[in-house]
Amino acid sequence: MSVDIEKALRKALRTGKVYLGSKRTIKALKKGEAKMVIIAMNCPKEIKEKIEKFNKSNVPVLVYNGTNMELGAMCGKPFSVAALAIIDPGESDILSEK
Repeated sequence: MSVDIEKALRKALRTGKVYLGSKRTIKALKKGEAKMVIIAMNCPKEIKEKIEKFNKSNVPVLVYNGTNMELGAMCGKPFSVAALAIIDPGESDILSEK
């Protein structure tokens, strides 16, 4: 069964705890808080490399099928989001998508 990423992410944003932005995502990975990372299709190479470097506990990294502007808009934000970290999925089943 495939989880609808957009729907699951919206639910996680509403009911759980999600850090938006590459700096907060990398910080969450360093601290071991992230349970999943989602990056935009056009996420800059250096951010992808940092995420790989700090992903010590092999947190699943999903590539969102859209640009950083589309990912930001999907999250209800008026700015681009290259990466985000799911800290607490809330009522979302997003973590079952690996």
